[in-house]
Amino acid sequence: MDMDLYRSTFMCLLALNGAALYRAWRSKTAPPPPSPTRIENEKADAVEHRGRGNDEDAVRVSRLKWKFIPVFLLVNGADWLQGPYIYPIYKDEKGLEEKVVALLFMMGFLSGGISASFAGSVADRFGRKTACLSYCVLYSLSCLTLLSDRLPILFLGRILGGICGTLLYSVYESWLVAEFNKLMLEEPGSILGGIFSLNTTLNSVVAILAGIAAESMVRFFGTAKAPFLGSIACLCVAFMAIAKTWASSENYGTLADDSDDSSRLLSAESGKEPAPKTSPLNTVFRDKNILTLALTSCFFEGSLFLFIFFKFPALKLCHEMSGASGDLPFGLIFAILMCSMMLGSMLYNNITAISQISTKQSLTYTLAAASACFFLPAYVRDEHITLWCFCVFEVCCGFYYPAMSSLKGKLVKDGARASVYTILRVPLNTFVVLALSVTKEGESHRNKVFVMCSGLMVCAALVVHRVLT
Repeated sequence: MDMDLYRSTFMCLLALNGAALYRAWRSKTAPPPPSPTRIENEKADAVEHRGRGNDEDAVRVSRLKWKFIPVFLLVNGADWLQGPYIYPIYKDEKGLEEKVVALLFMMGFLSGGISASFAGSVADRFGRKTACLSYCVLYSLSCLTLLSDRLPILFLGRILGGICGTLLYSVYESWLVAEFNKLMLEEPGSILGGIFSLNTTLNSVVAILAGIAAESMVRFFGTAKAPFLGSIACLCVAFMAIAKTWASSENYGTLADDSDDSSRLLSAESGKEPAPKTSPLNTVFRDKNILTLALTSCFFEGSLFLFIFFKFPALKLCHEMSGASGDLPFGLIFAILMCSMMLGSMLYNNITAISQISTKQSLTYTLAAASACFFLPAYVRDEHITLWCFCVFEVCCGFYYPAMSSLKGKLVKDGARASVYTILRVPLNTFVVLALSVTKEGESHRNKVFVMCSGLMVCAALVVHRVLT
């Protein structure tokens, strides 16, 4: 098997993404014809805005996007640069055994799970902007540890990486949603969903470029350490951008004292007893919708992290069985997968814009399709099919992330948003730690993991279909 499979797949995905981008551009430049219903809605909107025009709202939303999206892309770009070589640098360059590599990965998820129990509440109390700045510093330190070959230093790097994973997937989104809600827009749901979809699409573009850049850096410098040093550069730029462009006043959650004062004031005015204070943990356990999101996040994102660990060994086996010689193009494969995720995010945006499909239905179908993508590679040893199944799974990721972000934005209150988001990651990290703790060398174990992930996706799809409202 030569490089033609990977080059042709990449070119095909680029063409599909180009077509999707053109379709999205045409839909935006061609306004729908006016209808009586639309005219009445526009009149009603004009009355409800009470002097604040749609143009003013658009400017404020645009200003918020320009503050957030460049930073979001930089911090994710720093993460994506490491993606193609985090496994090879341990396994191939440092010559560590599979069990040790699995233990390093497990340590990262364990630290992520532990930090999830307090990182959100710390961010809510001391400020999400401060937490975002801390992410840049801690992740830079994590990258620097890979310059060493000493195991204790490498484990320290994975611990810092796990903490940063918790921060990346909680505090940045929390800051955005809270700042967005301050704008007090009419019908904010569709606008926020559009921002999440745009984030996913642009993030996929950054991931594609990061995969190509990482492979080029490794070839130029002759070491897998090069992309990690590139990550530090991205994080330094992001740190300066956050410090300079984000609001000087911090973005906080609801502090206990403030909550108590508000309760007393409201109680004094209404003559009623103040409502008991609800902790973020109680918020999660008392709301079946949030519990459903926690389960879905655990099964889908947990399977995704196992996919990250096992995708290259699975492709290497198929590559060897095909009789091909030479190493796999890890950077190109990473770019292919990220190109697939970009296609998924654009398809999600187009489908939700032109159809009546709900976010719940979209998530259900996504989980069902992802299940098949894990099941087939466990039984089919063909390099083409394995690669294409992995591509379709990444398309599912492009659907999953904007759908989940939109649902969390609607269901979780601003006051404890970062706390709830990090609590949702506790079962996810626990699941990955347990899975990696029993990792064994060889094809048989990997196939069992893929079948297990397939079954969990089916369970998640059923729960979303039956429980989520």
